[in-house]
Amino acid sequence: MKSFDAIVIGAGQAGPFLAARMVEKGMKVALIERKFLGGTCVNAGCMPTKTLVASARAAHVARNGATYGVNIPGEIAIDMKVVRARAETVTMNARNGLIGWFAGMDGMTVIYGHARFEDPKTVSVNGETLTAPRIFLNVGARPVIPDLPGINDIDYLTSTSIIDLGSLPRHLAVIGGSYIGLEFAQMYRRFGAEVSVIEHGPKLASREDEDISDAIADVLRSEGIDIHTGASEIAFSKSSDGITVATDSARIDASHVLIATGRKPNTDDLGLDAAGVITDGRGFITVDDKLATNVDGIWALGDCNGHGAFTHTSYNDFEIAAANLLDSDDRKLSSRILAYALYIDPPLGRVGMTEKQARASGHKILISTRPMSRVGRANERGETKGFMKVIADAETKKILGAAILGIEGDEVIHGIIDAMNAGTTYPALQWSVPIHPTVSELIPTLLGDLKPV
Repeated sequence: MKSFDAIVIGAGQAGPFLAARMVEKGMKVALIERKFLGGTCVNAGCMPTKTLVASARAAHVARNGATYGVNIPGEIAIDMKVVRARAETVTMNARNGLIGWFAGMDGMTVIYGHARFEDPKTVSVNGETLTAPRIFLNVGARPVIPDLPGINDIDYLTSTSIIDLGSLPRHLAVIGGSYIGLEFAQMYRRFGAEVSVIEHGPKLASREDEDISDAIADVLRSEGIDIHTGASEIAFSKSSDGITVATDSARIDASHVLIATGRKPNTDDLGLDAAGVITDGRGFITVDDKLATNVDGIWALGDCNGHGAFTHTSYNDFEIAAANLLDSDDRKLSSRILAYALYIDPPLGRVGMTEKQARASGHKILISTRPMSRVGRANERGETKGFMKVIADAETKKILGAAILGIEGDEVIHGIIDAMNAGTTYPALQWSVPIHPTVSELIPTLLGDLKPV
């Protein structure tokens, strides 16, 4: 049996950085990864997908060049092999960077293999047994494949496998109208494929307020994406030239099908029962406010604990654990203000409560909205789709949440994220003097228009 000061299982966006901090403190650490360093973000998530989004935007801008007085003769051609190779290069640079970083650390042992608990302090991997007083789980999540009629009879894509697609689909059917599915839908439409989105619920991006969901649908429809919501029945069958997707109201002749119906944690084959670690009904590991499980000496970080499922929330889990365990600090999960983005174009930047959540919470709320068509920078760039929305508490003057669907919305939202984390009241922000011409300069104006509902 090999002994360590700590064992980290999974090399996503929390575990490796925590392992590195512990090594800096002179600890002997084992980092176990069953596949690739970097987790979903580096290998099948943020980095490759946002690289693909950038290629798709380049194609979109080129096609619309004449609007700006830039005429490109002939048809815009997409070389999917080059597109894919570019995304792969970004991934490999990041992954190899991690490999090189860890190789230079004394005290760090990287082990590739499938780890399983033998007991609360012991794991086995590749026929070896390792033990440590502290074990951290950062095992991530994977796509959910729903049990739909005919799904096992077709060759479907997931958010992981579609990244390796080196050819352009004739017609891509996206099953699931949430964040991952919508990004791929717009991306492949801009590459030149016909695209249909099939969503079981009544709205796209169902987590958002209805006005945001409707605006997202308008953006996608304006680019020629076919949207089917309220699809209560979905079935698949092979056809002579592809796959037939049948719903209760439509029949789609697709060449490829992307299943984007959510993700589930990679916790079902870790031997958690042997360690006594509790999970909830969906398989997420139950943690307290400091990310500790019910078993002393075991913590769960990142997607597998069900609190965030984003790269930045996973990294924040590392920060919380490191602060509490290594820096004698007192950081809590409940202090985190959730923020995220949807990377369609224009992007959606989100922070805090939706209007629906704010109303349900019992706050006396103020709301302000402003269409992007009234933002100078958006008009100058010819990108006026979407709108800004902010919700505040009428009594405390604190900002409760915001949504910015529009040009650079994923960046502009950070002014509000920072204000909320600092506890700044909205009247204080109204006195800021922003730079012109920017999208962010409209934040004081937006806050000045707050009205009771």
